[in-house]
Amino acid sequence: MVPSRVLEVLADLAPAGNDRELDVSRGGPLVWLDDAERVGRTKEANRLAAIGALHREERPLRRGWGFLVGRAEIEGKPRKVRVPLLSQPVQLERGLLGYRIVPAGDVEITPQIGNRTLAAALEAAPGVAGPGWLAATGSKAWLWSAAEATGLPVDALATGRRAPNDRVVLVPEPALFVVRDVFGAGLADSLRSWAGRELAGTALAALYDTCEESEEDRTEVVSPLPLSEAQAEVVRRVRTAPVTVVSGPPGNGKSHTVVAAALEVVHRGGSVLVATQSPHAAEVLAGLLERYPGPVPVLFGDAARRESLAAELTAGLDSGASDGEVRADAEAVRRALAGVREMRSRVTAALELEMRAAGLPDWQPRLAELAADVPGAFRDGVDPERVAARLDRGGLARWWTLRRMGAAEHVRDALAAAAAQQAAAHLAATGGTDLEPQWAVLHDAENALARAIGDAMRRSARSARRWDRAARRGAADLGVALRAGRNRRRELLATIEAGPLVRALPLWIGTVADVEDLLPAAPGMFDLVVLDEASHVDQVRAAPVLARARRALVVGDPRQLRFVSFVSDVDVAGVLARHEADERLDVRRVSAYDLAAGAAPATWLAEHHRSVPHLIGFSARRFYGDRLDVLTRTPASEHADAIDVVHASDEIAAVLAAVEKEAAAGTRGIGVISPFRPQADALEAALVEAYPVERIEELGLRVGTVHAFQGSEADVVIVSLGLRPDDPPGRRRFVADPNLFNVMVTRARRKLVVVTAVEQPDGLLGEFFAYASGPRAVAQPDAEVPPGWAAELATELLRLDVITRPSYGVGRWTIDLCIGPPESPTGILCAPHPDGPEAHLARRRALTQAGWRLRDAFASRWNGDPRRAALDLAT
Repeated sequence: MVPSRVLEVLADLAPAGNDRELDVSRGGPLVWLDDAERVGRTKEANRLAAIGALHREERPLRRGWGFLVGRAEIEGKPRKVRVPLLSQPVQLERGLLGYRIVPAGDVEITPQIGNRTLAAALEAAPGVAGPGWLAATGSKAWLWSAAEATGLPVDALATGRRAPNDRVVLVPEPALFVVRDVFGAGLADSLRSWAGRELAGTALAALYDTCEESEEDRTEVVSPLPLSEAQAEVVRRVRTAPVTVVSGPPGNGKSHTVVAAALEVVHRGGSVLVATQSPHAAEVLAGLLERYPGPVPVLFGDAARRESLAAELTAGLDSGASDGEVRADAEAVRRALAGVREMRSRVTAALELEMRAAGLPDWQPRLAELAADVPGAFRDGVDPERVAARLDRGGLARWWTLRRMGAAEHVRDALAAAAAQQAAAHLAATGGTDLEPQWAVLHDAENALARAIGDAMRRSARSARRWDRAARRGAADLGVALRAGRNRRRELLATIEAGPLVRALPLWIGTVADVEDLLPAAPGMFDLVVLDEASHVDQVRAAPVLARARRALVVGDPRQLRFVSFVSDVDVAGVLARHEADERLDVRRVSAYDLAAGAAPATWLAEHHRSVPHLIGFSARRFYGDRLDVLTRTPASEHADAIDVVHASDEIAAVLAAVEKEAAAGTRGIGVISPFRPQADALEAALVEAYPVERIEELGLRVGTVHAFQGSEADVVIVSLGLRPDDPPGRRRFVADPNLFNVMVTRARRKLVVVTAVEQPDGLLGEFFAYASGPRAVAQPDAEVPPGWAAELATELLRLDVITRPSYGVGRWTIDLCIGPPESPTGILCAPHPDGPEAHLARRRALTQAGWRLRDAFASRWNGDPRRAALDLAT
């Protein structure tokens, strides 16, 4: 389906505009300020500070200047009016006598002013919303102009703060308030505007229209981030694939993969736009990016980090790395990579030698026969591996070689037996295989490679080639735009030439809403767009984001919370029929992730790194078909009882008791959530009443709905189900929605407490309660230790009173022996991985990153004596 037709369909299904939020006092108290920069420790201010701390990721506190207050008939209905003409996200910073009001985002003029040009002009007035602005000459005239531009029936400038009941007046004073929900702008007109542009070659076209796959670039992935095989495959695909799809359960490293992919594309000379669902998600990714070398990300939306970038850009930049320096960096990476390959080659050779020697007992009964039939394979100076390779290649004298060496049917067996005999003799002569020094050298080499590629990425992002005159001019203009008000910033960004700007500043991060609201409408402006949490993004909001890039990386989990659509089935059916469009454009049911998964294969990230096994075990089985590799399993965590179900008729009191119990135990990082908004609000009120803001901050206490916690986690999570035994079936069905339930029970890292007034629920809730009270989850059952060296070694270790567990499963990997106390175990690998050296290296890499201490204990090192080996390992 061609993009223009897609956009016309989406425009017909898009919301027409903002819901008119006329009463900002619904979310909490409206606290009038005598000073717009600070507020005393009043009861109302303390409550707002506590609310801000409980919802710090959502940033709900706002400071407003100039309020329209009163009552009026609007669109035929009597409405209460409490509307700020200017507002800004803020935080309350504690002081000795009160709170300092600290900006946490943009000053924005009220969306009630529909004329964007007028709004931008009003925002650009000198000194607007600055310290002391309301007392300045002309501020009341500005407020009155803005009030009239809203179209609301304001009829007077008030002299006090009292709101009349029969009209709307303008109160020219500052106040604090709470925002609970943010409504996105309507996109219908914007989508129709996009429909008139040429969009061939964009990610939008790739998702809806047929596209040819580009030839895949299989060059080795070299990244400053440690990557699993699946993550490296994603990074490899984003180099050329029009659409790359990534899926996986909670805690599986999706954000880690996004960062690695973004750095890779930028280092190859490209540009990346990362679009998230929320400002918090954007800031989390920006923080993750700052941990690794590379370009400074541009947070162009409502984010406090913009100020530091604006200061850097407007202060001027040096000339950047020269071509010579960039080439020197590339040479340093090449040398470091060669060092890693050399060490891997040495380890691989040692493992292959061990594997060949381990096969000798199987050949022992046939050695005499094979030596008689194929004497050439056992002669001194013959390299069986080299001869076998010649045979495999079909060498020039293959038939002659076979005749000279003996009977053809025994040649390959004889060569394998001879190789095993030589390997065993070599190990006996050299004292066996001890890879510990080589592992240390390989680890150092890999760290050196990560530093080298990191340094190269950092300098190449600021190279002289990227930072030419046009790019510098664009960067300086961007610095000005980042400091402007939201409406003015939109105008300024639209005037900056996109090409030089994204060449100089190739990594941009913002919300899906900010992308369309602020960035220039330039098709293919970026090389790659990353659409994060795409299951939570509908097609209407995704389309303008996808149109701005040539390729897309779409990340999501269809088993977590999905977007909420307010379009009716009747409207969807009518629009699709009118445009003769297919079911892919059913915007009620098909998310941006669903659409991408139908256009390209999804890479599954199976490794789970967040929760202890008991916490993730239910979701792993119930929602993911046991397709998770739980790498958090250890002897200390595997049987931990991590789920408490507390039955209480008063859930609020029980939650407070649970919070206090965790606080007394020293827990820091406590999340309190409920499926229902009224219950979450009641929990918030109870926590604000019970704890001062200092204690809330100390405990890292948060509260909110399950929807608000999607993408977040906490050390301990306390869930209040908000259900009563006599509730109607609809409320229970809401809680038992699989997507909501999956998110609700996977936010905790260490412990989950479920508070409920329901004793014996059925369905999904009943299954979970039974799981919580049953045997502890085990990520992977331990297998019986096979007979041989590992079994002999385990027997000797047990005789020495060393705690020993054979065939210990961690995710998809098996540790031959797990020894030592549960809180400090050591993994013993008794032989190379049966799938070969590459699997051995991958296993060691994955388990080391998961925190395991590992040792190789091959039989050759102790000449097959398990008692000597056990004594060494025990000490």
